[in-house]
Amino acid sequence: MNTTSPGHPLIAELPDLLPAEHIVRINTPKEDIGSTRSYEWNGWTFRVPPGVFTPGATSRMVHERLLDGRIAVRGLVYAAMGVGLGVEAVAAGVAGAAKVHALDVHAPSVECAAEHFAEFVAAGGELVPGVGDLFDPVPDGERLDVVTFNPPAVSQRVSDDPDVVRNVCEGAVIVTRFFDQLVERDLLAEGGRVYVALSNTADLRAIVSHAVHIGLSPALEHRHDWEDGVVTHVFRFTRAVTA
Repeated sequence: MNTTSPGHPLIAELPDLLPAEHIVRINTPKEDIGSTRSYEWNGWTFRVPPGVFTPGATSRMVHERLLDGRIAVRGLVYAAMGVGLGVEAVAAGVAGAAKVHALDVHAPSVECAAEHFAEFVAAGGELVPGVGDLFDPVPDGERLDVVTFNPPAVSQRVSDDPDVVRNVCEGAVIVTRFFDQLVERDLLAEGGRVYVALSNTADLRAIVSHAVHIGLSPALEHRHDWEDGVVTHVFRFTRAVTA
């Protein structure tokens, strides 16, 4: 991770990382991730298989923006990174995305997302399921117009359960690797947009500084204070304009 970039005005405005004990307390899982559950949103009922977390309020910020067009995907190539049970994929499909890459390292999640897409998206866009590390399933030469990611970037380990670690607390490195692959493989289309939801349970300044250092320009799409010390940011990253 590189934090020696010349900087961006937004970085100085970001909140400090919360104390470790606070982070652990508010991020310790409260649901039985080993069970089969259900999740209802927008009149749809999604099956939540073992190993997949039920989406929370931060995820819904992304879902809602995809569905109502604040994150515009109509006619575009869209990638849902960490697709989970597939709510983002469904929202993008209903919103008119031409192609949806459903990406996750967890094969049962991708399978579940594909089932939900087939069930709820009546017609139109193509779903491309992909199992693997970050952008590994995306073929060379593909260009992505829109990418969303609500990463498991919590900075403190809150469990020894590998499913919990994968879903919650991989740390900042999962986001910096995401940015590195995006840039090194030239996956972002001209005018492409990347939306990343992050809270101050992660090292926001280090993550955004790294993105700036490798040529991405950040903007703040949305900020929400949960009144418990946690502040969530939905960032929009684009290619930096060079002189």
